[in-house]
Amino acid sequence: MTRDDERIAIVGGGLAGALLATLLGRRGLEVTLYERRPDPRIAGAERGRSINLAISARGLAALDAVGLRDQALKRALPMHGRMIHPLGKGLDFQPYSADGERAINSISRAELNQALLGAAEATPGVTVRFSQRVTGVDTAAGLLLLEGPDGPVTERAGVVLAGDGAYSAVRRSLAAGGGIDDRQDFLEHGYKELTIPGRGATPDDPGDFALDPDALHIWPRGTAMMIALPNLDRSFTCTLFWPKSDFEALDTAAKVRAHFETHYPDAARLMPALTDDFAHNPVGSLVTVRCWPWVRYGQGSIVALLGDAAHAIVPFFGQGANCAFEDCIEIDRLLGEAGGDWAGALSRYQEQRKANTDAIAAMALDNFVEMRDRVGSPVYRLKQTAQHALERRSAGRYLSRYELVSFTTMPYAQIPRRIRRQNQVVAAGLLGGALLAGLAARRLRRRPGRRRGCARVGT
Repeated sequence: MTRDDERIAIVGGGLAGALLATLLGRRGLEVTLYERRPDPRIAGAERGRSINLAISARGLAALDAVGLRDQALKRALPMHGRMIHPLGKGLDFQPYSADGERAINSISRAELNQALLGAAEATPGVTVRFSQRVTGVDTAAGLLLLEGPDGPVTERAGVVLAGDGAYSAVRRSLAAGGGIDDRQDFLEHGYKELTIPGRGATPDDPGDFALDPDALHIWPRGTAMMIALPNLDRSFTCTLFWPKSDFEALDTAAKVRAHFETHYPDAARLMPALTDDFAHNPVGSLVTVRCWPWVRYGQGSIVALLGDAAHAIVPFFGQGANCAFEDCIEIDRLLGEAGGDWAGALSRYQEQRKANTDAIAAMALDNFVEMRDRVGSPVYRLKQTAQHALERRSAGRYLSRYELVSFTTMPYAQIPRRIRRQNQVVAAGLLGGALLAGLAARRLRRRPGRRRGCARVGT
């Protein structure tokens, strides 16, 4: 193999790409990371495109592997539960864990991306190239196709790892050549970001939080909802998840203000820039990507997809970044087990990860329905209370789906099976209890008959 054939190219300098570059650089490998954007540490984040991250156990384990866990937690705010804002009723806080101690962590996507890029650049062997738009790959020739300032250019790469997002140019390039089943399923809903500033905020003082910062706030409204996550500057990043037709219908500032005062009255009072944010922040799409295979072997190179490029999911379980980070950890681990054999490592990577990403994609879609429809229901609240009671009494033998996803690193694909087994045990216990109660009742009814002729005492 020539030196160029050994080059490792990572496409996409987002969260997953920057993490993977650091992991591979620490193995002593030469890695070039290509990012289409200018350096975000200089240019700043795109307006209305953050969707604050909820980093939990899986993401924290990955950050720990590159020494960034503590730094990230210092810049994050723990959220110990959901704060439900029902229309016309009082607030309802729903803790995430039975003991009330576990929390997911609200952190700025842009800030975490910047920290990961800094870690990648500081790793020997890693080169980061910004404003480099990769348009595709030629696996037969082992070429990476780029759009440069003077037109198309090519560069050789023996291993291409594509973490370039849900609308991956590398995935499109592979699909165009055949051999990859690439399916994208869009929700009818879109998303738009708004802001609740700190209460009493001024240019020199962020003020205080206008809402409880220890919670992820949800305004469930049936087919639509709004959520809000706290930021260190005492503001909240709010995200609307609405049918796209609802966004289109609010085409004047007056309509926007009237809609919010009707459907989100407590939040509307806290949004001085509501109409400006609504008018200027873009509407994003919500897509689930299902493609297979994730790895393409050519005569000149191996190409693998990871993160959203391989399996984008909707954000309603807060697992998009956590799941992508797990991909990076698995690639790094399997490469070590394979003794540096990329073909073997990547083959095992796609085989082991596919079932897990399919499982979290399904759970994320279901959680959307839960967040917008169920969380405000008394039946849901009663079910959650019963689950937490079981968790407290079972010493870890019973855990809710939310706890298994967010507070453990159990493979996603094992979680539905675990939940089914738990439910079967609980159902069997309830049935057994009912049978025992029935037998006890029958014995009590029969007791006087067996003692006929004896005087009854204590009637």
